[in-house]
Amino acid sequence: QVQLVESGGGLVQPGGSLRLSCAASGGIFGIYTTMAWYRQGPGKEREWVAHITPAGSTNYADSVKGRFTISRDNAKNTVYLQMNSLKSDDTAVYYCNAARARSGQFDAYWGQGTQVTVSS
Repeated sequence: QVQLVESGGGLVQPGGSLRLSCAASGGIFGIYTTMAWYRQGPGKEREWVAHITPAGSTNYADSVKGRFTISRDNAKNTVYLQMNSLKSDDTAVYYCNAARARSGQFDAYWGQGTQVTVSS
């Protein structure tokens, strides 16, 4: 079965850095799949953070542009989110998302989330 497992969350001080990983299994990671990161802060709606296409094209939310970098390692079936210059507003549960479109079908999968807390 398809599974996405996030890791790398934790507590970091403002201005610090953190690298999140999302390991995909079950055949979801491939040439048809766009990988993305979302986050949901306390009392807030879930928001899109970044995505990366199978070809490696990336896009970012304005709130993280210039600070976060999404990447993927196809050999390892893993997507990463490098987070630099972290701010308190970045505190959230971060979710990995996989979206696959093929032969008229669309499938989306979510990881369980990993907590990122930015605090002094």
